[in-house]
Amino acid sequence: MRLIVSWLLLALSILAAAWITGLLGLGFEATPGFALLLGTALLALLNATLGKVVKFLTIPLSCLTLGIFTLVVNALILMLAGEAELGFKFTDKGGSKFLAAFVAALIIGAVNGLLSGVFLKDDDRDRERRD
Repeated sequence: MRLIVSWLLLALSILAAAWITGLLGLGFEATPGFALLLGTALLALLNATLGKVVKFLTIPLSCLTLGIFTLVVNALILMLAGEAELGFKFTDKGGSKFLAAFVAALIIGAVNGLLSGVFLKDDDRDRERRD
């Protein structure tokens, strides 16, 4: 159940990022529906596999930039997932596409963190029951 809630919260975060980037005039669009859920699953899969490997290989660069390079990796993974055009896509090209992906990745991370903190709380009683 927790996985499904996380998946839905990520989809809501993508919609929020599309709305905010639209207000900023950046080329990131998302449409609610089943395609967005598939795109969210693809993004989660890419983050769990390719994203982890790239983040591990770029640890020295992340240390030098105090973790900001992790946002660059997140933006690149988001751009890669957006190429499939499953519920969300980038309409810009080149540097403006990367800027849209960078801002969208920042917003998705912030909104998803807030929503997860609200809806996916693990209280002490649940931990005691598991032990």
